Amino acid sequence: MRTIPSDKHQTKAVATIMHHFGWNWVGVVYGDDEYGSAAFQSFLGDAEANSVCLAYQEALPSYLDHSHSLQHIKRVAEQIRSSDAQVVLLILKVELVEVLFQEMIRTNTSRTWIASDSWSKSRVLAHMEGINKVGDILGLTFVSEKSESFDNYLKNLTATPGGYNRFIEEYKNLRFNCSSECFSSKPPSYCPTPDLLRIKSANACTFKDPQEENDDFLVKGLDTSETFLHKVAVRATANALKKLLKCNSSSCLGEINFPPWKLLKELKKVKFEFDNQNFYFDENGDFLSFYDLVMWEQDGHHRRFQKIGKYHVLDGKIKIDIENIIWFSTANTTIPQYRCSERCAPGSVKKILNVYCCYNCTPCLEGTFTDAWDLHTCKACPNGTWSLKGWDQCMPRSESYLRWKDTHPIIMIAATVFGILLLFVTFIVFLVYRDSPPMKRAEVRLSCIMMAGLSVSFASVICFMGKPSVHLCRARQVMYALGFTLCVSCVLVKAYRTFLAFLPFGQLTCRRLNKLYKPTVIVVVITALQGIICLLWLIFDSPDIDPTPPSPQSMIKLIQCSEGPTYIGFGFMLVYIALLALVGFLLAVKVRKVPQEFSETGYIIFSMLMYLFVWVCFIPVYITNNQNASPVQASAILVSTYGIIFCHFLPKCYEALRGSKTDTLESILRRWRVISSQKVDLVTDIDIHIPEMNTSSVTSNRFSITSTTSILKSLETLSEDSPTDSEVIITPVSNKKMHAYTKLGTKLRRRRSISI
Repeated sequence: MRTIPSDKHQTKAVATIMHHFGWNWVGVVYGDDEYGSAAFQSFLGDAEANSVCLAYQEALPSYLDHSHSLQHIKRVAEQIRSSDAQVVLLILKVELVEVLFQEMIRTNTSRTWIASDSWSKSRVLAHMEGINKVGDILGLTFVSEKSESFDNYLKNLTATPGGYNRFIEEYKNLRFNCSSECFSSKPPSYCPTPDLLRIKSANACTFKDPQEENDDFLVKGLDTSETFLHKVAVRATANALKKLLKCNSSSCLGEINFPPWKLLKELKKVKFEFDNQNFYFDENGDFLSFYDLVMWEQDGHHRRFQKIGKYHVLDGKIKIDIENIIWFSTANTTIPQYRCSERCAPGSVKKILNVYCCYNCTPCLEGTFTDAWDLHTCKACPNGTWSLKGWDQCMPRSESYLRWKDTHPIIMIAATVFGILLLFVTFIVFLVYRDSPPMKRAEVRLSCIMMAGLSVSFASVICFMGKPSVHLCRARQVMYALGFTLCVSCVLVKAYRTFLAFLPFGQLTCRRLNKLYKPTVIVVVITALQGIICLLWLIFDSPDIDPTPPSPQSMIKLIQCSEGPTYIGFGFMLVYIALLALVGFLLAVKVRKVPQEFSETGYIIFSMLMYLFVWVCFIPVYITNNQNASPVQASAILVSTYGIIFCHFLPKCYEALRGSKTDTLESILRRWRVISSQKVDLVTDIDIHIPEMNTSSVTSNRFSITSTTSILKSLETLSEDSPTDSEVIITPVSNKKMHAYTKLGTKLRRRRSISI
């Protein structure tokens, strides 16, 4: 039976302490005797269980009289100095530790030392010269408690009344007897040895009777707590005897002559309380109590033992009072970090290198995280959350779309509202001044249809704002496609009208081209074709919410519309409008030299050129910057729509409000009526009236031709000096009388008397 724990609990306690402080990279030096080897083997298993790795392991001969012991100690000291492990466990006898520490002090080497119970409270080592240079020392000791009664006895040493105690007398003579001559260079022969003189009190020569004096020298020089387990052993035996002898407070009724095995049997079952602690033996005869954890604190040039915690053998847990610890290595209460590798913070994991305790810290990838220190694997983010590289938590992704309160959408909405208001004001102006020459020349009905189409295009921009939905994705494209196609078809009609009026053709060609000039039919057919394209688009390649997953490197979830799985319908819609604009542009370019009073070719050229330029720029931007596709398209719609307004409507409004100085309207309108009649070659009595001439004479001529082209050519030869109310009356006749027109044209051209 024994009142101390088994050594297997000691190594487990050492490994637990290392794990508690976070020290996973340590060195071990042990003696090659049975105690050291067994303890080292036990520590290997406990270290692995507590994630502690060995940087090195060294064995020393158990006795200093070994022939190579000093060489071994120097070799081990060099290993300790060269290793990056800052924590060293010494499972050695006191004598070997003393020699090793002398080598550490000589080389000024500092480490954190873990002491086994064989030297954890050695006063010899605690009072070594230079012991404070070796660093921090922690150790495990058996349970111990100070005995106040014994301390008081040592402070008041005296022989039993009427008795004699030679040991007390000799001690007091050494401590309190004045022997000043013994401190001289040549002390008398009766003086004690120098070692004994060191216990002499500094006030010895002031005492009258040394045998009457006392102090606390013995209490400071001795550790009376070491007697605690002896008391426990005696009490364990006393409690076993009390059970065996059936003793009560006054007598014992049991058999006195008992065999020893009966006492052993009772001793194994004993359980008692002493000094507020419970004690009992396990099946192996060991005490299941605890170890005391002591720290060697600085005490002047020496060290003293300070209890800082306990290790409970029964549950394997350690309790440490960190606040009472002062570390040499940090000069404060901060625990020194002695590890093979730095700890891996949350957001990273261990990537093991050559041994378990040596690793690199690798950040967790996107979509994974760690929320604790020193984990080996990253956790996947739960549904609906995400993390970036190296994050210690997952968060919901923020949704990105054109929010109503953001700056860009507010600007675009303001531009849309302003555009619609501008169209409304333009519409009012067109209605009020519908009979003015500029408005009649601009064809009020076609212009109003254009305004309606532009209004729908403006309205489609609003559908780009807010959180996208399937219906909004489809509505905005269809609205823009139909609205802008309606507008461009009207522009195309205007360009075609001018093209027919001012270009010479043969009779057959002219007849065929004029048959095609049906404004209402052209507008309806062109817009209907775009409607069919949109319908097929919605059926076979419909716009929807973009299913593309967010980028792993982004915490933003982009919510936007996808214009279909293949974008074929979207492409056909844009190409169709672009072709219409291109045809209108080419027709206007063909008759670009016509004076602006006769047509709108300049406005058509510029507006269609602006539209084509905007959308040619839009396509590469849309393809390369998919994240901003919606604001890019909305901006393109606004720019192209405003281009139509500024090129077609605002100039006409300006002319109407300012008033036209050249009244050529009647001639232009009558010419259009000629073009739009069913049989151009059969027209009779066509009048062209010029109201703003300054002469008083009136000239009226009647001649006959067979082609509208001849009429236009002859009209271009009239001069500004022609008299007021001049008329040219054209009657279809036979080709025999064409010479009359030729003579008239020559005469008028020579005179330059009439001009339109």
